[in-house]
Amino acid sequence: MNLYHCMIDLKPNANPLAFAHAVDQWMGELMAAGCLSGWRLLRRKLNLAGPDCRDFLLEIEVAELAQLDAAFYYLALTDHDGERRYDAVHQMIDRAEFGLYRPFPDPAGKERLAIL
Repeated sequence: MNLYHCMIDLKPNANPLAFAHAVDQWMGELMAAGCLSGWRLLRRKLNLAGPDCRDFLLEIEVAELAQLDAAFYYLALTDHDGERRYDAVHQMIDRAEFGLYRPFPDPAGKERLAIL
């Protein structure tokens, strides 16, 4: 399982509930298309966070990188509502930071080493 981790701050005029609904619609479409294994949206509680933490955390689970690639491919197609749903989410975002994580230690028990 790989985790695509998105830390998000909304624009000052964005409605948090409208954002949550838009994310639900967008992620729901990707789930229905088989592009994701799971997802969840979290919001910072009681403002307990360091200065580098954003207000929202979106975690997107993919079984393997091929599934993430399939999500990007799906979004490039034009015969669905993905672009409209993507725009509905992104028009409310002021700042976002992303990372791709995996279980550690690696379930296969192998770590790759590189000289570069």
